[in-house]
Amino acid sequence: MATKKEKEEKTLELTDLPGIGPAVAAKLEGAGILDLMSLAVSSPATIADAAGVSAAVARKAIQAARSMLDIGFSDGLEFSKKRENVHYITTGCESLNNLLGGRGIESRAITEAFGAFGSGKTQLGLSLAVNAQLPKEKGGAEGKAVFIDTEGTFRPARIKQFAEGIGADPESVLKNILVARAFNSDHQMLLLEKIGEMVKAGEPIKLLIIDSLTAHFRAEYSGRGQLADRQQKLNRYMHDLMKLAETHNLAVYVTNQVMANPAQMFGDPTTAIGGNIVGHASTYRLYLRRGKQGSRVAKLIDSPNLPDDECVYWVTTEGLRDKA
Repeated sequence: MATKKEKEEKTLELTDLPGIGPAVAAKLEGAGILDLMSLAVSSPATIADAAGVSAAVARKAIQAARSMLDIGFSDGLEFSKKRENVHYITTGCESLNNLLGGRGIESRAITEAFGAFGSGKTQLGLSLAVNAQLPKEKGGAEGKAVFIDTEGTFRPARIKQFAEGIGADPESVLKNILVARAFNSDHQMLLLEKIGEMVKAGEPIKLLIIDSLTAHFRAEYSGRGQLADRQQKLNRYMHDLMKLAETHNLAVYVTNQVMANPAQMFGDPTTAIGGNIVGHASTYRLYLRRGKQGSRVAKLIDSPNLPDDECVYWVTTEGLRDKA
């Protein structure tokens, strides 16, 4: 049960802060600052610019928000209790779940899958979008999924097949997946703000899928001369993504494109796009590739709490399975 303090925090609005009236709150929300936490971690200059108020008013509002939220350090035991509301979404495949710790992908984390075309990145995302709607005792999160499509990969027919595979009504499953086609990197970034607004409006969103993360950034910033600008923008996007996952307790699954590293003489030259920016921001990193006899191989190459390992699975018409 929620404590009295937690209940009070849930009812607090931007307009409860000094110097923030309805008009100023509307401007802040228009700039993507939707709650006290978003305001508390912003700088006075950002708030002043977004809301059209003086730096002194912005500073006072930020200090009040920080005071109300009691932002600061907590001991490890208290932090552990805060993580008790983390939920998991099954991949539909026991071996892949085990690779990720036993229960699938987790909320408040970014799970990245990279690999060559045809390695099964999108199929894993579609499977998660269906499984997120399952009851918690069956490995779901009892919520909706948001699918940001940057490459035209979302296929309702595939969703219907996966829904039938878990014995669910295909139409109901499709209705609980909110799809947006992002046409450029700015649009892609704007959609993150939209998700925050939808959660605040009461949408039970539990999973965010981005397929693919880097396609637009890669296309719009080509050549070494634009590499620094691309990485800076991508860095901001990854930070916004993690902030969204933390603030709203979302599970985030992103796919990433790859390139061949010409400098690597031996071994697999496949390298994920985005470099260290994406690598450091992702909580879990999976490298997917084709295996023997139509199988797929998933290799866990980065995790804060799990050992490097790999597993074999199959993509069937009913979903991801341990056997063909």
